[in-house]
Formats: sequence, structure tokens, C-alpha cells
Amino acid sequence: MTSSDSGGRLGEEFFTPGTSSFTEFLAAHRPELLPTRRPFPEGVRAGADRFPHGTTVLALTYRDGVLIAGDRRATMGNLIAQRDLEKVHPADDHTAVAFAGSVGLALDMVKLYQVELAHFEKVEGIPMTLAAKANRLAGIIRQNLGQAMQGLAVVPLLAGYDPAAPEGGKGRIFGYDVAGGLYEKRGFHADGSGSPYARGALKKLFRAGMDRREAALAALQALYDAADDDSATGGPDIGRRIFPIVSVITEDGFERLPEEETEQLSREMVQARRSRPDGPNAAP
Repeated sequence: MTSSDSGGRLGEEFFTPGTSSFTEFLAAHRPELLPTRRPFPEGVRAGADRFPHGTTVLALTYRDGVLIAGDRRATMGNLIAQRDLEKVHPADDHTAVAFAGSVGLALDMVKLYQVELAHFEKVEGIPMTLAAKANRLAGIIRQNLGQAMQGLAVVPLLAGYDPAAPEGGKGRIFGYDVAGGLYEKRGFHADGSGSPYARGALKKLFRAGMDRREAALAALQALYDAADDDSATGGPDIGRRIFPIVSVITEDGFERLPEEETEQLSREMVQARRSRPDGPNAAP
């Protein structure tokens, strides 16, 4: 992003006071670099089976904060495009974003959002509030509306730890629609093609005050139920040792559960399913 007529030196726009939003800076000076500003020509629509799509992601609050998880499968129509896709990413120290939808656009959108938060903190000297982070992501999604209407939709799920929230409500979850509509969710939420089945599982398994192990098992059970009824969602792949990504956000920050822990919990769950294929009953 250097000026072509200044011998490689930064252009005047880099030294002019302006917005603390990196996205707005790009929109003003180099809009072609925004991943959300590249719609197809008029009348052209993306084929649903031509681009990899990510599927089920979910989040739930627990005793120490909030947990966010996703399966690993990406599909192109009836084909499995990737078996080990990472759909859960840290946005900053106390926020994470997961996505369902067009993989290429989603990964670019996540990177843009990560830069957006870091840029704001460097310019302003303080991090955004969690509510502001949720609204900023809504604005980025809204910029993608043209491509979403042409078949390349991205539906993120945002989870974060809010130190300003009252005790017992510091873990917060935000869902979105393709037009950038923002909805705060209570307790748990899921997005993607397998989300109806994941939400159904979480309705019976979720309870306030779960510890980390209980919350992780509930998330894995919900993803297993989603994979059981939705062909685009991948369950634990014992043979290839590919397991869902499970991460937590607490007062101490973002932490991805170690692969060994996720594998152990997944194997424990699969073993229990041999005697109870439909999963555990709701707690009394």
C-alpha cells in the first residue's frame, strides 16, 4: 500500500489523522483490497457446489467464561473438500470467531477482523469493548452483502469474555445473519447446516455453571449429533485422528484445548455412544 509516485515511500494518507478503523481506511484508499468488495458481474451467481463451505460451529457459556467449537469438514456440493479445516480462530486475547459459509471469504474476513481489532487498540491505546467488537464484525459482514446475495455467504459466530459484565455473565455469545444483523445469544448458540441438531443437543445438555470438562463434552456431543443428521458436518475421525476444535475464553484469555485433551474426550464420548447411540439424556 505505497504510493506509486513517491519512490516507495508511504503516501500522504498514512500521515493524515482519521478513523481508528482499518476497514474504513481501506475502503477510503484501497477498496479493492477488501475481501468483501468483490461481487461477481451483473447476472453471475456462484454455484453452490463450486466453492468449499464450512458447516457447524457452536458456543456455550460455562463457569469460567465461554467455550467455542467447530467441526472440521468443508464440502463442495456432495463432495468432502477438506477434512481438517480450522473454523475457530482467536480475534484477540479475549475474543474468538468461528464461521460457517464460504471458506475462502470467511478466512479473509477473519484476518481482516483480527487486523481491525489490533489496529484500533494501537491507535486508541485501549481495546474495544466486547459490544463494540460485536458491532464492528457486523459492519464487516454487511459489506459482504453483495457477494452473499450471489451465493457466497459467511455467517460468523463471535464469543468473548467481558470483564465489565456482571458476575456469571462474563462469557457472551453473538450470532449474525448474512446481512450483518447482530443478535446476542443466551447460554448457547450454533450456526451452519448442522446447527438445528447441535442446538437440539445443547438444549438438553446445557446447564449454567458447568466446569470446562462438562462444557467441552456438551459441545462434542452436540457436534456429534449434528454430524449424525447432517452430511456436511464431520464427526470425530478416529482413524485419521482428526477431532473438533474446542477453545475457551476466560479471564486469562483465549486458549485452544490441547489436541490430546480433545482426543481423549472424543474417544470417551464415542465409547459411550456404543451403548447409547442417541447420546445422553438431559440432566434431571
